[in-house]
Amino acid sequence: MISQDSFQKAVEEVKVLPKRPDQTEITQLYGLYKQAIVGDVNIERPGILDFTGKAKWDAWKANQGLTKDEAMAAYVQLVEQLKAKYGNQ
Repeated sequence: MISQDSFQKAVEEVKVLPKRPDQTEITQLYGLYKQAIVGDVNIERPGILDFTGKAKWDAWKANQGLTKDEAMAAYVQLVEQLKAKYGNQ
């Protein structure tokens, strides 16, 4: 089980990576973050012309069923991978 402090630390660490993660990684982070904070998707999918909103919603929906603890652990693990890939401040 991951602690809330470890999760918050990862949230802050990802903001200061020397290089910005690619769009796929950013949407993965978003989906795991929303699942960890809110839980399963609780809003309608955005309209056809809201491309960014749909991508975010889809990333969140992809994590449906994960518990908040599982989502936090996956988020921390992804941040650790990104730190190894892009360097660490």
